[in-house]
Amino acid sequence: MEDIVIAKMNYAKLDDSASPVRIRLNSTAIRAVHLGDPASAKEVEVTYVRGGSAHKARGTQCVLACYNMIIPYLCPEMSETQKEALAYAVKIPLVYTNVQIRNWKPFQKLGVNNVYCPGGYFSSFSLDFPVSIGEYKFPSSPEESCLLHLVRTPCQPGLPCKDQYRAGRADLLATTFETFERNIRDQLTRILGGTDFDPAQDIQAITVNRWPHGYAYEYNPLFEPLDRPDSERPCVIGRKPFGRIKIANSDADGHAYTNIAIDQAHRAVAEISHLSLQI
Repeated sequence: MEDIVIAKMNYAKLDDSASPVRIRLNSTAIRAVHLGDPASAKEVEVTYVRGGSAHKARGTQCVLACYNMIIPYLCPEMSETQKEALAYAVKIPLVYTNVQIRNWKPFQKLGVNNVYCPGGYFSSFSLDFPVSIGEYKFPSSPEESCLLHLVRTPCQPGLPCKDQYRAGRADLLATTFETFERNIRDQLTRILGGTDFDPAQDIQAITVNRWPHGYAYEYNPLFEPLDRPDSERPCVIGRKPFGRIKIANSDADGHAYTNIAIDQAHRAVAEISHLSLQI
């Protein structure tokens, strides 16, 4: 853990032919089909695009740990009932923005490290977490340069939640970097009013991380049936094994958290293990 923070990543090692596990970057799966009848097929064929060319890979099992809404397009032979359940979820858009400032003396002068801005372009600003690991040290002195973490959840109030998420995704697609930069400078200037903060001099770098498919769709009691049994939730219907194709991702449980994604991956692999024992 102490070494990994400042280490240089050798991406070539991820796709090593001598390794029992290979990770192929920059490869987008576009199709996953059984070779034969899904009920009796012995292999699954996956088509993926890399470098502008299509490639195929075969395996005895396949786990689709992706945005569940795209699975109906990847698996055209799947039943309409399961496709409909998988397509039910709409990902929640999110923007994480990092701003490097020359020093954090204005925050010290105001005595704050987090600022919430209801109705603002960015809903919150905060000083980065003070974490030191190995040779990486956090900026402990107010005179040092540091990062600010800004959050924006684009939406359109007044619409049903799914439509708000779609509107937010369109917002991210259409918004220029200049718009983000202008709002960063405006909000920081107003928040840090009364200090010597000067956006023209004190902002050193900006990184805008647009996450149009950020969080798994969570079942909101304002818009979802309250008396629906768990077995009838679309995510439960959608994640059922389809022949040799299994389905994971946090979408498969309707909660947007890492532990949920791990649980769903464990379930999908367990389904493969159970099938393997029966062959």
